[in-house]
Amino acid sequence: MNRRITRTLSQAGALLLLILVVVFLADYQYKVLPTSIHSALPSHHAGTVITDITVAFCSTTNPFSQCRLDAEKWHRVEKDLYLRSGWVQSAYLHVTRRKEEELTAGDKVVMAVRVGRLDPGMGEKGQGEEKWESRPGGIWLLRSNKRHDSDSEKAITAVDVLFGADAVDPRTGWSLAQTPLLLDTDSNTPSARLSVRRGHLNPKAEEKTRDTPLRIRKDGKFKILQISDAHLSTGTGKCRDAIGADHQPITNCEADPHTLDFLDRILDDEKPDLVILSGDQVEGPSAPDTQTTIYKFAAPLIERQIPFACIFGNHDDEGPVALSRKAQMDLLQTLPYSLSRPGPEEVDGVGNYHLEILAPSPSQHSALTLYLLDTHSGSPDEKKYKGYDWLKPSQIAWFKRTAQSLRKEHAKYSHFHLDMAFIHIPLPEYGLREEGALTVQGGEWREGVTAPGYNSGFYDALVEEGVVAVGCGHDHVNDYCALKNHVSTMPAAGDASPSSLGRREDLPPSTSTSHHGHTSSFSHENKLGPWLCYAGGSGFGGYAGYGGFHRRVRVWEVDANAGQIVTWKRVECCSAGERREREGELMVVDGGRVVVG
Repeated sequence: MNRRITRTLSQAGALLLLILVVVFLADYQYKVLPTSIHSALPSHHAGTVITDITVAFCSTTNPFSQCRLDAEKWHRVEKDLYLRSGWVQSAYLHVTRRKEEELTAGDKVVMAVRVGRLDPGMGEKGQGEEKWESRPGGIWLLRSNKRHDSDSEKAITAVDVLFGADAVDPRTGWSLAQTPLLLDTDSNTPSARLSVRRGHLNPKAEEKTRDTPLRIRKDGKFKILQISDAHLSTGTGKCRDAIGADHQPITNCEADPHTLDFLDRILDDEKPDLVILSGDQVEGPSAPDTQTTIYKFAAPLIERQIPFACIFGNHDDEGPVALSRKAQMDLLQTLPYSLSRPGPEEVDGVGNYHLEILAPSPSQHSALTLYLLDTHSGSPDEKKYKGYDWLKPSQIAWFKRTAQSLRKEHAKYSHFHLDMAFIHIPLPEYGLREEGALTVQGGEWREGVTAPGYNSGFYDALVEEGVVAVGCGHDHVNDYCALKNHVSTMPAAGDASPSSLGRREDLPPSTSTSHHGHTSSFSHENKLGPWLCYAGGSGFGGYAGYGGFHRRVRVWEVDANAGQIVTWKRVECCSAGERREREGELMVVDGGRVVVG
């Protein structure tokens, strides 16, 4: 009796399983299940599918032309395909998109997109009864109204526009058309190119590339590559002050290919565990499509699966069409392997955050903390303090609050816990030339230090919280490390603003001062550090005209077991027949303490 019941239940279960398989297969082909069930299936695209694509042209000389189609039907990609270079003409890409459950029997889903003058179906096998449909700009669409196609991994689910012959799209699932849109554009204007995403997104997989903890390697080492001042453009860009191995100027030079080729070689040679991009990745005025430019510097890192973190310089959001810092950070946060974050809203600037590097597995203790801060752009008070902006009281307070909150946890680590910081614009202390004020090693001082004219006291906050090294950019041809070797000072509480500190001549004679009227209420007893190091400029799109300077980057190698940090530069070019593996190598920390290299 028990055997008969067991056999009957097994047969019933097998039959039910067979029915479910048949129903799900039928639903895949013909959508027979209710929408609520169908939409929950793994094959269903949670977002939308694209049902049509077109280009709308308009001209200031034609009042009847429109660059914005019916908003209830069409979504416009907010990028002028002429990059605002047309005298009277503009053009915008428009797409229609629908949720799968909203598709009707008459709706067609875009399954393929091509760009060209001729019908892609001519002489092409396997097209069957499907016909390619022509759209303006040389766009050809292959659309289907077969119900299962909306769930296919071939279905187009998003469309974007990037610019330039050297454009890349490193986003997962996206592919960039090799042929640009057929538009009557100026030869100097980077050509518009379609990029499309196929299939559904996998948010969990995307998050994994950003949320995996950084760790010291099993050998106790952790290597950081600091890239500063790449100055990339939309399009290939023009070189500034480019010289070859023979120290002769390079003519007819495209900046970005040279820059990216240099960075590719360094990434392959050094194999860093983390890349810090310390500002001016984008040459704002020559990057009318900031998104395209960001993708160019992110692509080699994503391709190699190297985590990276960005802060901004004064040029990243410069110019009337550049994306704001917030918009750029929003974009960076969507990219695989990007650890970039905007930081607290109540803190001045965009990009004030810290990264914890854990000790080798299975430890959950932090071995290294990296602080990244936004140094803003030009001075907010040019008449009184010429040059550049300074780190604000809210940023210094955030840094001190964060460092102090982490101190107890860091103390549990059985080895040497180390702290570093990265900024773009140098602190005033980088430029102290007084006799005995700085020990300069490991590089050259080739140009004036363009630090803020006002000293807000961040250097002393770094000393107080035990940061051992700071990396900056901004002054392209400086690549030295400097150690301030006299007693440092820090302002009294509540004295961290220009109005409260005043100018040097406004202070009483008895008040001790440091750079630009910075007052002192206490001192650190001859405590060395932090080392203040320049990365040097890496990009051919930025200036580099002093003394036969070659582009370069800075490497920081941390040895967590020995509590050491060693730093050196890698140079893009050198004398003919000579290869410099490490230039200006310098030990800046040993046994967890700042040392004179």
